[in-house]
Amino acid sequence: MSIIDDLIDALARDAIEAAENLKDDQIITDVSKAIGATSPTSQEAFMTAVRIRLALNRGRKQLEQRLAQIAAAAPPSGQ
Repeated sequence: MSIIDDLIDALARDAIEAAENLKDDQIITDVSKAIGATSPTSQEAFMTAVRIRLALNRGRKQLEQRLAQIAAAAPPSGQ
């Protein structure tokens, strides 16, 4: 990744974390608008990073739930 991509991704991570901690998704929108006021290209990169990270978080949760279900259904080892 380029330094710009790294910076955008770090901001996306921070915005998502703040939105989750404060239970306020508007934070992401506000950050996006602030970026877009001076750089629409950076705004799109930010929103892409946010969408990718949110999708990956959902995918990871789904995988963890599925693995937990499988583990719960498995007979105890040693029997």
